[in-house]
Parts: sequence; C-alpha cells; structure tokens
Amino acid sequence: QVQLVESGGGLVQPGGSLRLSCAASGISFKIYEMGWYRQAPGDQRELVASIASYGNTNYADSVKGRFTISRDNAKNTVYLHMNSLKPEDTAVYYCYVFRLGRNTWGQGTQVTVSS
Repeated sequence: QVQLVESGGGLVQPGGSLRLSCAASGISFKIYEMGWYRQAPGDQRELVASIASYGNTNYADSVKGRFTISRDNAKNTVYLHMNSLKPEDTAVYYCYVFRLGRNTWGQGTQVTVSS
C-alpha cells in the first residue's frame, strides 16, 4: 500500500524559508514522478512543482526562482525548498506520486506565511 507522509510545514514570516519533506513507502520510489500541489481556502488545488524519475523539474510560474524541488531516491523522499516566502504562499501543501495513471496524495501539511 502506498503511503506518503509530509512534514516541515509551519508558520513563517514573509521573506522566510521552509523545507517540506515527503517520505514515501510501498512503492518503487525512484521510477515515479513526484511533486507538490497546494490548496488555499476557497481555491482549487494547484501544481507547485514536480520532479520526474530522471530528475527533470517543472514549476508553477508563481514560485519559479523561489522554490526548489529535489528527491533523494536512497531515502524515498522528495523535498520542497521554499525561499522568499510570501503571504500568498499560505496553503495546505500536498505531496503526490503519479503512478498507474493517477495521483496518490499525502495528508497535507499547512504552511502559513504571516507577520
């Protein structure tokens, strides 16, 4: 059974940094696309960043230059490094793995950017 467990969210001031982690189990981690979505209250879930099995990355325009996605296949973990955080980055961040034609989601971790 696939399980994704996110960690690293919290409250941070504007301009600050956070690192989110997503530990995967129950899958052959290294062969799948992984990534992060986020959802703010009243908004649809939106893709933040993705990383392919071979390392190719993709970012939403709103986070380019500020966020970096990476993966450690030895640890079955994907990371989202978030710098220069803005209040509009406030959301629940969800890790996903794309396999068998669909996304499987983690439980989400809250990120709040506020002074």
